[in-house]
Amino acid sequence: MMRTRIKICGITRPEDGIAAVDCGVDAIGLVFYPPSPRAVNLTTAQKICAVIPPFVTIVGLFVNPRPDEVVTIITNLHLDLIQFHGDESPELCASFGYPYIKALALRNEIDLSNYARDYATSSGLLVDTYQPGIAGGSGIVCNWDLIPEERNFPLILAGGLNPNNIGMAIRRVRPYAVDVSSGVEVAKGIKDYTLIRNFVQAVRKLD
Repeated sequence: MMRTRIKICGITRPEDGIAAVDCGVDAIGLVFYPPSPRAVNLTTAQKICAVIPPFVTIVGLFVNPRPDEVVTIITNLHLDLIQFHGDESPELCASFGYPYIKALALRNEIDLSNYARDYATSSGLLVDTYQPGIAGGSGIVCNWDLIPEERNFPLILAGGLNPNNIGMAIRRVRPYAVDVSSGVEVAKGIKDYTLIRNFVQAVRKLD
């Protein structure tokens, strides 16, 4: 089995970014969606990015943004990847000239293979739990049975992951990467070093 990549999303403080890097994660996520309790503004995001060393991917997360909102962030902040977590069209996602991943809330009527074809310009698909009115971060595990075993695109698994269930999730789904937020928090937006370390160690046991 290839090494599973790890992203810690919803980083709101520089010290949490440092903790994630110290524990050996591959990527951190910054949320630019004001309704989220994990949202950051440009100034805070710049402070976090300043402590992230080379070779750790910095991901900016947007939910149904206006194009000018994305342009403001990518003009004033170094991002490596954009994550679109709403109902953005393939055309909008590709219009910024940045590599991107597209998130979707997993439910019965979605065919992942068709979705992947629609977003063929994406670097991968992130599957999250479907919760009406909530754009991720619910802490609820998604239905892994809806994820096909055979895939021709990188799949990032999110939704209710934590140090206790991540091993089972990887063995079951075999994702390219995993994405965790609330599962390594002591409060919304506040990460815990021990939980991050335990999460990373649980993933690495399977590499």
